[in-house]
Amino acid sequence: MKKIIIAAFFLITSFAVEAQELVWETNINKAIEVSNKTNKPLLMFFTGSDWCGWCIRLQKEVLKTPEFEKWAKDNVVLVELDYPRRTAQTPEIKKQNNELQQAFGIQGFPTIYFANGSNKEGKINFQGLGKTGYVAGGAAAWIAVADGILKK
Repeated sequence: MKKIIIAAFFLITSFAVEAQELVWETNINKAIEVSNKTNKPLLMFFTGSDWCGWCIRLQKEVLKTPEFEKWAKDNVVLVELDYPRRTAQTPEIKKQNNELQQAFGIQGFPTIYFANGSNKEGKINFQGLGKTGYVAGGAAAWIAVADGILKK
């Protein structure tokens, strides 16, 4: 009986671990803190989640795939910077996202910027590594482009 209970426990635990989704930070300060602790660059996803067709397609074809999840866990700290039209946001998030859009000169969506960040004495600084957007060919093609940016 103990063996059955133990086996069931491990089976359920393994499903729970697999079901864990990626964490997308929305606060840039927290993301920089995680980035500095893990020594991984930021992947900043500038998106219009509820209106941008290419953003939704990128999510479906790449960002929500098992290949991307595995790659992201090993390589980057995920940051979602959303500019929705129908979804409410706090004034702080709106202000932060607008400032980052201006700082990086984002003019179209989706744009994914890779950068290292630091926050010293309340001043945020970024070292840009490169950028991309939607890449045709699915997760493998997108990851190949991202790896090229990160390996520079």
